[in-house]
Amino acid sequence: MNVNCYGSRGQWLMVDCGITFADPDYPGIDVILPDLGFIENQIDGLQGIVVTHGHEDHIGALPYLALDLGVPIYASPFAAGLIRGKLEEEGIDRDVTLRVIEPGEQFTLGVFKCTFVPVSHSIPEGNAVLIETPYGRVFHTGDWKLDDAPVLGKPSTAEELSAIGDKGVLALVCDSTNVFNPEASGSESALRDGLRECVASAPGRVLVTTFASNAARLQTLGEVARASNRTLCVAGRSLDRILKVARQTGYLRDFPETVDFDTAMRLPRKQVMIVATGGQGEPRAALARVADGSHQIQLEAGDRVVFSSKQIPGNEVAIGRIMNRLAARGIEMITERQAHIHVSGHPGRPELAAMYGWIRPDLLMPVHGEMRHLMEQARFGLSQGIPRALVQTNGDIIRLAPGEPQKVGHAAIGRLVLDGDVILPADGGAINERRKLAINGHVSVAVAIARDGRMIGVPDIRLQGVPVEEERDRFLVEAVGAAREAVAEGGRDREHLREKVRLAVRRAATRWTGKKPIVDVMIIEG
Repeated sequence: MNVNCYGSRGQWLMVDCGITFADPDYPGIDVILPDLGFIENQIDGLQGIVVTHGHEDHIGALPYLALDLGVPIYASPFAAGLIRGKLEEEGIDRDVTLRVIEPGEQFTLGVFKCTFVPVSHSIPEGNAVLIETPYGRVFHTGDWKLDDAPVLGKPSTAEELSAIGDKGVLALVCDSTNVFNPEASGSESALRDGLRECVASAPGRVLVTTFASNAARLQTLGEVARASNRTLCVAGRSLDRILKVARQTGYLRDFPETVDFDTAMRLPRKQVMIVATGGQGEPRAALARVADGSHQIQLEAGDRVVFSSKQIPGNEVAIGRIMNRLAARGIEMITERQAHIHVSGHPGRPELAAMYGWIRPDLLMPVHGEMRHLMEQARFGLSQGIPRALVQTNGDIIRLAPGEPQKVGHAAIGRLVLDGDVILPADGGAINERRKLAINGHVSVAVAIARDGRMIGVPDIRLQGVPVEEERDRFLVEAVGAAREAVAEGGRDREHLREKVRLAVRRAATRWTGKKPIVDVMIIEG
C-alpha cells in the first residue's frame, strides 16, 4: 500500500497510490486503502501523482481516491493502460486527468522536475523516478531488480545510472524487499528451460499459475506452450486484462492464440496448457475453483500444476489449503523449490550494492518491506560506504535538506477499507462492531410492554453465532427468564429498561459460553 509524498516550497508531489489486501482482522473486507488525510489538508499544494509501475500496491487506490485529490496522474503507457481500465470501471475516466509519460521522459510538476528511469521488475515498464528539487535530487527506485537479459523492455544501463550518480544524489529511496537474499534475483530469461521441462514432461494437462501482472512470464509461458506443442488456455479476469493492455502497448504481440475452456477440455490431455490466476491462494481466483471442482477447467489424477511464483508472506495457509485439495485428487504439484521456475522482481544484496555504487547517494532511505527489512538495508548500505542512512516509519515527516536529514514531525496516518461500495475508516465503528460480532456473536431480544409497564407475552430472542449448539433451547429458556426478571424490576424510563434487559441477557450468555455477545434489545409498547 505504497504512498510517498515529497514536499518543497509549499508544493507536494505524490509517488504511487496503492492498496493492500485485508486479513482476518477485517471481516468482510477485501481491499484496504491509505488514509490520505495529511495531503488532503494541503491539497492546494499537490501538483500531481506519479506512478512508478502498474502493480496493485502502487495503483490500486487510484480509482477510489484520485477523483477527490483532483490532480493529474502521470504514468508510463503500460501502467496508464491499467489505470485507465480501473477509472472506466468506476465511471470516472472523463473526470480524472491521466497523462502518459514515456520511459526516460522528463516532465515538470511545479518546483519538481521528474524523469522516469527504466528499471527491470516483474511487470512491464517498471520505473524509478529521479526527482529534482531546489534543494537536491532524490532517486526513488520503486520496485526493481537487475536483469541482464530481460524478456520484455529495456532497463537503464550501468552507464546511465552512473551518469545520474555523477551529477549528485541527495537521497536514494530504495526497495528493501529482498535485502536478506545473499544472491541476485536472477534473469527472467533463465526460467524458460525449467518451465519447458515441467510442461513437456507432464503426462496429462498442465496448469501453470503465476502473477497475472508478470507479462514477461506470460511471454515465456507462450514460448513454452509452443515448444511443448500444447494449446494455450487462459483462466482469470486479471490475466485477460493484462494481456489486453500488454498488446495495446506493444507487448506480447506474438503471444499464441488461446482457446476457450470448453475447447481446452475437449482436446487430448497432453495437448493442453492452462495459465491461471490464484497462486497466492485467493479463494475466488481460477485455481481455487479448479481445486474444488467448481470451474469449467477440470483436472484429475496425473495432471500437473506448476506454481511459477513465490509464496507471499501471510499467504502460506491459503496456498496450503489449495495444495491439499489438489493433492487429495492425485494432482502433481511443482513449486520453485523443486525446479527453477520463478525469479523475484526485487533486488538481492549484490544488486543493492551495485545500485549504491552507481547512484552514490549522500543518504539512503529504505522503503518497501517490513521494519526488519528497512533496518537491515540501512545497515547494509552503511557497510557499503553510503555516508548516512535514515529509517522512516509510516507517518514520519523527514526534512532531507537543507541541513542534516532528520525527522521533524509526524503526520496522522491510518487505513480506510472498501466495504462493498462504501469507504470507511478501518478502525471505525462499523468495522469494530463487525469484529465483535465475528468474535462473540449476536443476540436480539424483542420485548412487548404495556402502558402500565407489564410485559405482554413472552420475550422473543434470536441468536447468531452464539456457541450454545445442542443446548440452544435450554439457554433460550434461561435468557427469556433473565429478560422477564429485568422487566419485572421495572425502570425509570424505556432506555433504562432496555439497558437492564440487555445486561441481563448478556450475563446469561456469558454464564453459558464465556463470551460477551452483542445484545440488541427492541422494546415494543402496547
